[in-house]
Amino acid sequence: MSPAITLRHKARNLLHSVLLVGGMAAIVAACAWTIWGGAGLVWAFAAVALGLALAPALPASLILSLYRAVPLKREALPALHAVLDELSRRAGLERPPALYYLPSATLNAFTVGRRNDAAITVTDGLVRRLDLRDISAVLAHELSHVKNNDLWLMTLADSMSRFTSLASYFGLLLVLVNLPLALAGAAAVSWLLVALLVFAPTIMSLFQLALSRAREYDADLDAARLTGDPEGLAAALQKLERYQGRFWEEIVLPGRRIPEPSLLRTHPPTAERTRRLRALAPARPERPAPAHLTLPHTLRAIETPARFRWPGVWY
Repeated sequence: MSPAITLRHKARNLLHSVLLVGGMAAIVAACAWTIWGGAGLVWAFAAVALGLALAPALPASLILSLYRAVPLKREALPALHAVLDELSRRAGLERPPALYYLPSATLNAFTVGRRNDAAITVTDGLVRRLDLRDISAVLAHELSHVKNNDLWLMTLADSMSRFTSLASYFGLLLVLVNLPLALAGAAAVSWLLVALLVFAPTIMSLFQLALSRAREYDADLDAARLTGDPEGLAAALQKLERYQGRFWEEIVLPGRRIPEPSLLRTHPPTAERTRRLRALAPARPERPAPAHLTLPHTLRAIETPARFRWPGVWY
């Protein structure tokens, strides 16, 4: 990969993320100033920091148990564990994340937990439909999220978004309580500030989605660097798109329709992702067909589609 192209992509992704986090922080500050004045700024950022520190740090194994995912033993798929070990070594992680298997026909892979307690989950559909080269690229993408602390960054964004929503509700309640006084001329209400409180949660949500898309671009870039094979990830993304029409994007609420306006999506369009990946390196000669994983008989094929199950999660 060309160092100049890689550096340009990395700088653009980093700048994008910094601007979005800065914009979210500015909205938090504006809402706090509107309601509580100067002292509100200190309390707002203290509340966000406290919320981030006290965010539920549930073990990855507990979260995945809700999806009925099970640990994928090394002897079941040694080739997959070998790939994960090597990619983790290249990423500079102290130890590879735990590998889990989700009995679902959908093609999906996702990461939960924290940097030091992360778990990557692959679905039955993914390991059956993709070859080892494709799956290696997908694992590198998920490892890049762990390496870049994207799980923590998105938790920070979520904390700021939640605080903004609470501050907005509280501020609008104060306006409603004081509305009779304002109508009687005994109190002044700035409708510009009211508009800020009304639209701040929506703006924060859009910023949060944009931040997610920026981190996906960065994970794509780092995955290509880990594998040295940007075409491999581009090919895997196209296969996932072709097999299930971007269904793999839906981690939190799979099975729901993905919004067509890119502004409302958690992941960038596949066409743009593959274009950026292929810009990292020139086309290479056709490679031999990659090997497919040999699955043990204990992993039976799953044919039923994903749906809501108790306790309210998809798998």
